Parts: sequence; C-alpha cells; structure tokens
Amino acid sequence: MRALLALEFDDVRPEEHTPSFAGSSTRMDFLLKSERTVLELKRTRKGLDDGELGKQLVADIAYYNASADCDHLVCFVYDPESRISNPAGIKADLERSPGLDVRVVIAR
Repeated sequence: MRALLALEFDDVRPEEHTPSFAGSSTRMDFLLKSERTVLELKRTRKGLDDGELGKQLVADIAYYNASADCDHLVCFVYDPESRISNPAGIKADLERSPGLDVRVVIAR
C-alpha cells in the first residue's frame, strides 16, 4: 500500500503507534501529513468480523477526531471471506461521524 501511495503523495509516513486514548492505543497505518489524512487498513479474519471490526473502527474514529493531524480518515477493509454480513450498513454507520470526514471502503 505504501508503494501505491508514494506514486501520488510525496510525504507518506508509515505505521506508528499512537498514545493511549480511553484506555487503549491504536496504530496509525499511514499518515499523509500535508493532506491531513490517515489511512487505516484492516483485514477480516476469525475474531475480526462485524462486531469486533466495528468496535475497532469506532475507537479509531474517536481517536482521530481528537487528533490535531487528522481531518480525513480513510478506512480500507479487505474482507475476502465475506465475514461482514452487512457492509453497506457498517459503512453508512461509520461515515456519519461528526467532526471528522470518514470514508469506509470494504473490498471483497
């Protein structure tokens, strides 16, 4: 993913751990600093289906909503085994976050 981002953006900052927020920490996959955009990558698996994925992304949204470096959050979820039963519903719910421009892409 970093190689693809580097084709379009000059400053792609790779994964870094972020400080604890509400009792847990998150991991920022990529930060496009000048675009004030964070890209979060997830892949569904056993134990990371609808419920757990939703909890993780809600926590990510809350964290980045409070971040000074982020105005836009793009969540890319790779779901090759169709573990997410209602992708359109999850996408719609997560993209309604006030204060932060959130885009969710779920690919199978």
